[in-house]
Amino acid sequence: MVRWIPGNGEEEKALLDALGLSSVEELFRDIPPSARMKRMGLGAPLEEREVVEHVDRLLEKNQTQGSLDSFLGCGLYDRYTPAVVDGILQRSEFYTSYTPYQPEASQGVLQTLFEFQSLWVELSDMDVANASLYDGATAMGEAMLMARRLAPGHRFLVPSTLFWERRSVLENYAPRKDMEFVEVPCDPRTGRLDLGFLEREAKRDCFGVLVEYPDTLGTLQVDLPKVKAAIKDVPLIVSADPLALTLLEPPGAWGADIVVGEGQGFGVPVSYGGPLLGLISTRKEHVRMLPGRVAGATVDHEGRRAFTLTLQAREQHIRRSRATSNICTNQTLISLAFLAYACAVGPSGLTRLASRLSEEGHRLARALKEVPGLRAPLVDAPFLWEFPVGVEGLSIPEFLDGMYEEGVLAGVPLQDPRPGARAHPHPGFLTSAGERTDGKSIERYARAARKVLSTAKKEGAP
Repeated sequence: MVRWIPGNGEEEKALLDALGLSSVEELFRDIPPSARMKRMGLGAPLEEREVVEHVDRLLEKNQTQGSLDSFLGCGLYDRYTPAVVDGILQRSEFYTSYTPYQPEASQGVLQTLFEFQSLWVELSDMDVANASLYDGATAMGEAMLMARRLAPGHRFLVPSTLFWERRSVLENYAPRKDMEFVEVPCDPRTGRLDLGFLEREAKRDCFGVLVEYPDTLGTLQVDLPKVKAAIKDVPLIVSADPLALTLLEPPGAWGADIVVGEGQGFGVPVSYGGPLLGLISTRKEHVRMLPGRVAGATVDHEGRRAFTLTLQAREQHIRRSRATSNICTNQTLISLAFLAYACAVGPSGLTRLASRLSEEGHRLARALKEVPGLRAPLVDAPFLWEFPVGVEGLSIPEFLDGMYEEGVLAGVPLQDPRPGARAHPHPGFLTSAGERTDGKSIERYARAARKVLSTAKKEGAP
């Protein structure tokens, strides 16, 4: 069907006359007025050039993350992506066949998935990974359902500090009447999980335990060996940061059963919060419980190395109603970005980047600690490049809004903003050192914070 756009009133009148109608409004009379779109007030028609110029003027009013001092984090990180990553992504072989529905015809894509899986296996120290999931939060949800397939029970233990958005995704994944979330309390001073509570609750109809490494607060308060000893045979899910794993002992070394993560920080821009990349790996004995697909290496009939989808747990494939998940695809193009970024930066480059971010994070914490009215860090615990900050004399939204007016994106509020949400155990916001963080940006951050807090103090004075 060819779309027709009337070029002038005469053409529109000819069409209406042919239909025996007097107006365009009469053409749509069967649609109730309440369902019709009102006039948009766009004004008189413009030439294409004029439209482009008008839109450009509107876009000039935007402030991008790159134009401000950004200290945002909480799972989404603004890191430099080498040009070679985009060069690889834009190759037509990958761009046009990123979802291998006919996999044997897409050997390059399947090899990419195999190498991507191998990279996450190496970082997490597990046996097998799948071809990716949608994002880190949904990877948590899939891991929770996977743990339910591995162990009996109806209760799932999560940290009380778990970020509200991730908790919301878990709740959406859970069968409403068949699963109960139990929050593991943490020490308000150190953020450390209550191991005694964890050990007691793990014995009570529990099918899985989730911990974060580092946690939502950016801290390294989780002692994985002690957690594993406390919960014994209950499946342990660890949500880990891929870059942090270049410095830390991997979860697999401490007995994790499933490791998940968010891969956005490797070669994927922040954009407006997506697309993202979900990572998941597990032990070999649990491979048939993995959601999604697993690419594998084999040999063809001539003995040459070849790749194929070894396991396909999707409901669209042969397992149908017995599928382990209803995920319908994977993030192959974003997985390729993850892999290309890791290869371009290299193992030593990733470690150097993680070390530098950690150094800048601690320098940032020392600078903010000197600002009257800020408590940084908010908890007494080791951290890498992220940490929580408390504010005195201003609400968190007011402080962050004031910082934005000063050209600083200071951080992400920890409080759930939805009406009726309970207070966060650590009232504050999460701030993070990034790749553009240096001495000058830290100084601007501290100076802006002093100005915002002193202005609020003056305005609040009698």
